[in-house]
This record gives sequence, C-alpha cells and structure tokens, in this order.
Amino acid sequence: MAATCVVQPMDLVKNRMQLSGVGGAAKEHKTSFHVIKSILKNEGITGMYSGLSAGLLRQATYTTTRLGVYSYLFEMATKDGHPPNFFMKAAIGMAAGMTGAFVGTPAEVSLIRMTADGRLPAAERRNYKNVFDAIMRMIREEGLFTLWRGAIPTMGRAMVVNAAQLASYSQAKQVLMSTGYFKENIVLHFWASMISGLVTTAASMPVDIAKTRLQNMKMIDGKPEYKGAIDVLSRVVKNEGIFSLWKGFTPYYARLGPHTVLTFIVLEKMNTMYRQLVMGDYSHRSSGL
Repeated sequence: MAATCVVQPMDLVKNRMQLSGVGGAAKEHKTSFHVIKSILKNEGITGMYSGLSAGLLRQATYTTTRLGVYSYLFEMATKDGHPPNFFMKAAIGMAAGMTGAFVGTPAEVSLIRMTADGRLPAAERRNYKNVFDAIMRMIREEGLFTLWRGAIPTMGRAMVVNAAQLASYSQAKQVLMSTGYFKENIVLHFWASMISGLVTTAASMPVDIAKTRLQNMKMIDGKPEYKGAIDVLSRVVKNEGIFSLWKGFTPYYARLGPHTVLTFIVLEKMNTMYRQLVMGDYSHRSSGL
C-alpha cells in the first residue's frame, strides 16, 4: 500500500494507454507523456490519483495474500537452510499469485474502471465515488459475479507476474549474494528488486493488456465486447500489431520497477523488525524471500 501511494499515477497512465485502442481510437495516446498531458489538461493534478482507493484495497487484498502465501510456502520448501531451486520458487510464486488474484479481483475490476473513467465522454462515465461505491454499484447494477469479471486472465496474469517477480527476486538475491559483493541489506534488496521488476514487466504485459480490456469492456447490443482473453490478444495483434501487446511498457515499468523496489524493501524491513522485536531473533539471516 505504501508503494502504491507512490506509483498510482503510472498505473493510471498504463491503464489509459492499454485502453487507447478500444473503440477504434488506436491513436488516442501515442506516448506516456501524451497521456499525462491529457490527464492534467482535462482532469487536473488530482486526476493523476483517480482510483487510489481501489489501488489501496487491491494491495490490501491481493498483495497481502500473495506475499503471505509465498513466504509460508518458501519456508516449507526450505530444507536444512537450503532455499528451493528456481523452478520450485516459480511454482510457489504461481500458487501464491493465483490465490491472491482471486481474493483481489473485485478491487482490481474497480481500479480498472475508476482509472479508465476520465477518458470517456461525460455522458458515459460511471462516476464511482470510491472503491466501496464502485463495488456496491456493480453488485446492484450488474450482479455479484461482475466483481470477478476477468478473474481467469487476472489469475493467469498473477501466476506469470508472481512466478517472474517473486522467483526472480529470490534468485537475483541468491546470485548477487554469491558474488561476495553484497550482503543482506537495503542495497541487495534494491538491485534484486530492479532486476525482478524488469523481468516481470517483459513477461506479464500481454496478459495484463488482456485483463485490462476484459475488465473495462461494455455490453454491445446485449453481447460482451470480447469473448475472452484469447479473443482480446488475437484482435490486438490483428488490428494494432504484435508490439501493441507491450503497449504502455514505459509507464508499466516506471510503475512496476519502483513498486517492486518499494514493496520488497518495506516488506524486508518489516520482516526484520518483526523477527527482532517479536521473536527476539537478531541474526542477519534472510527474511524468507
């Protein structure tokens, strides 16, 4: 949640760019800076933080669950002080991501809709007051299961993200430590996080764009705009080109890089404080990530 307060504007820019090909408006936003300029001009400085309440609820549900599950399974898979291998880390990350994504999908759907609202004509905006208003209105107007719209690609994305992010973070820490130039401190956490953020961005963007468009789609003549994630991806490639699957790479990494760094640094510090103040363990061993 602390990390989200810093990177929410980049999440907003990323969502707007990923939706810029919807409805035939493929050239709506050419670059990240064009999106930022448009938001500041039409919605003001506070427009950069549209959907913050949904972003915070998403972290409170999704990230709390995925990091908790990953740490628990990581400790279970650690034998005689030896951490699991990379493939086991990736499998643990996938399980943690899938569980967290299911729990966090209602906040995710709210976040996508709230950050996308400003790009719509005034008459078409949903104008949710906050994340709780968004959730209650979705249940009332579209039914309970709308909260889990796009749950499959969201869980698919989370499996890719967490296999990449958590496993690459753990592996990067292990490799950097083995060079002898690093020890268990904030410098190690920073560089491991930056490596993890880059790997995760490249791996997860195609599933992220499918998730974003599915969760923001509207019904057209009583039928959904897309049939599913495969339909989204095939239409994006056909209409906008293969590299459109990485549309918004700059804001995505500008969001995910610092978000990964801040999340892991804050988490590592909190784990260390918990171990020292609650468990009385002052050894400098790893936090279980």
